[in-house]
Amino acid sequence: MVELDSFKETLKNYEQPLEEVRSSLDLENKERKIEELERTMAEPGFWDNPEESQKTMKTLGSMKDDVATYKRLRDQYEEIGLLIDMGNEENDPSVIPDIQETLEAFEEDFESIRIKTLLSDEYDKDNAIVTLHSGAGGTEACDWAGMLYRMYTRWADKHHFKVEVLDYLEGDEAGIKSVTFQVDGENAFGLLKSERGIHRLVRISPFNAAGKRQTSFVSCDVMPDIEENVDVEVRDEDIRVDTYRSSGAGGQHINKTSSAIRITHFPTGIVVTCQNERSQHQNKDKAMQMLKAKLYMLQVEANKEKAADIRGEVKEIGWGSQIRSYVFQPYTMVKDLRTGEETGNVQAVMDGNLDPFINAYLKWVSLGRPDRRAATAD
Repeated sequence: MVELDSFKETLKNYEQPLEEVRSSLDLENKERKIEELERTMAEPGFWDNPEESQKTMKTLGSMKDDVATYKRLRDQYEEIGLLIDMGNEENDPSVIPDIQETLEAFEEDFESIRIKTLLSDEYDKDNAIVTLHSGAGGTEACDWAGMLYRMYTRWADKHHFKVEVLDYLEGDEAGIKSVTFQVDGENAFGLLKSERGIHRLVRISPFNAAGKRQTSFVSCDVMPDIEENVDVEVRDEDIRVDTYRSSGAGGQHINKTSSAIRITHFPTGIVVTCQNERSQHQNKDKAMQMLKAKLYMLQVEANKEKAADIRGEVKEIGWGSQIRSYVFQPYTMVKDLRTGEETGNVQAVMDGNLDPFINAYLKWVSLGRPDRRAATAD
């Protein structure tokens, strides 16, 4: 049957990629490490250091997940092959829906684990700290920042990631002037690093009485939450530490006293803020950790001659520097100007369906980051 022949050809095309995924995941080595870690966990005193034991459990869980996912893929692959052979032998078209369903599940799982193999940079597995700043566009830009914040929290919810607000500054009339939030979950930074840059909105503004189209911009900066003490020197004379009163919708743990901290690093112009911890001391420690992590990543990127990427917030938040356009009128489209990935379903994107854009970015980077594609006019 034609349908079965088509399924067989599709399945055959996955044979080599499946082996490449197995090699990329280094499954044999992981299976050995799983055995080693399980022996370590059985030793007396393993739980004496809760912090280290939790890290070990997290590492073990991640490796077991990789092994289980690949085995599930291999089982699906073999099951589809058996169904195709059975359908051909018995000339039975009733197996076609089952094959179609299993093949779609296989392709979805394959794409998910293949993307995971692209997350190989040093801090890709870490939590992410995301900062949104409204730019050109006034109240409209603040509203746009609020929409993007909602988009990222919806995306995090879909991935079962935890979101914690670290700093929040409301807009004068609507939306958000700036917000910094932490996204906790495996590979959070590796996935969200694709969002670093300027996001451009085109729509008929509800804040414009004339009903004209308006263009607004918001910058998005993403950095890893590096837990260990990175080897970065921060001299006292190079920074200014300001305290201010916490504000905004940060939740019940936002302290309303003057405990919020802002650290400005003069040599780079980097500014970090934190207001979510319970004391000024804790906020200062968290802000300093963020500054050191950002400076360290800046050094790493500078070594790769990509310093502009890690310092996205230093760019002018306006025309000519955007990475993605979101058009609500006169037509609907979201387009990534680096990869060319686009969709007409704007609402789905605003509801957190970012994976097609994130996956396209990771593939684009893995291919050596071709020249940035030119933006198309509205």
